Amino acid sequence: MVLFTATASLVVSLLLTSCSVEKKPELHLYNWADYVDESVLREFEDKYQCRVILDFFDSNESMYAKIKAGASGYDVLFPSSYQAAIMQEEGLLMALDLAQIPNTANVDASYLATGAIDQQMHYSVPYMTGTTGIGYSAAALPELPSSWSVFLMPEVKNRATLLNDMRETLGAALKYLGYSLNSIDESEIAEAAEVVKQWKANIAKFENEQYKPGIASGEFLLVHGYSGDISQVMEENEAAEITYMLPQEGFGIWCDDMVIPADAPNPELAHAFINFMLEADISARNMEFCYYKAPNTAAYELISAELREDETVFVPDELMQKAEVIRPLGEHTQLFTRYWDLVKAAP
Repeated sequence: MVLFTATASLVVSLLLTSCSVEKKPELHLYNWADYVDESVLREFEDKYQCRVILDFFDSNESMYAKIKAGASGYDVLFPSSYQAAIMQEEGLLMALDLAQIPNTANVDASYLATGAIDQQMHYSVPYMTGTTGIGYSAAALPELPSSWSVFLMPEVKNRATLLNDMRETLGAALKYLGYSLNSIDESEIAEAAEVVKQWKANIAKFENEQYKPGIASGEFLLVHGYSGDISQVMEENEAAEITYMLPQEGFGIWCDDMVIPADAPNPELAHAFINFMLEADISARNMEFCYYKAPNTAAYELISAELREDETVFVPDELMQKAEVIRPLGEHTQLFTRYWDLVKAAP
């Protein structure tokens, strides 16, 4: 009887103690995979006594469709700038309180002036910029021409991938044809769709994530992908002799932004997170981790000389002349959607 009373008292004591412990606030992020140094997230958790919970998407379109359909509970999203602009127009994003984000002073003013869509950072803050090009096995394809036409080469039949992204892939075909990747001319978009159908007949699949382990293992010889993704694969698989190429016809350059959904459950912590990510040392660590360029002037001097000299990250001016920023197209986006559907439906 005494044993029972003591045990019961201990149980009640533990229950009371657990109830009295305040639950840590949670910050829910919806992001691309492999895009933030995990140690940075742990440091934020320690500093703000919170839990960071990650969810991932593999394309702007899938993220947008989920949020548009009513998915809630996210505090910070990482859409590309053109997608963020669309979401802002539709009332899906919160206006930022820049007084809570003083580290916006670190954002590269030259990027804001020349590349940003939301130049005043009303609803978005730039996170990382990168290019979209071609990764390939230099061992298997030693004399690859610098052209989008490589997706027609018989040597890569069923061993190549294209991004499952209408703006990126139709945009690549538009550049190949000598047009703007932001074209709103239906005849040009239709012509680009026919090119992608030809590429489709030669590739293994449209793919946004598995192209990375695929080219590392040798399953794929040629992939359409993002500069940082391919640089990570190159760094981790030096023996595979993987190379990144920017086609001579031109290529896309983009920026992924940090935004707060209109219905974010913890907007104050979300603002604190964005401010934290803009700290010079944090931004530099994330650049070293993901091999993309953060437009953060204060961080540039903190990164390694190796990264500063990496032309896949800091693209030379002569190559940048061939780059084009992916921009929102308003109602004309439906042209891309229509022809992308035709591409996907083609045999």
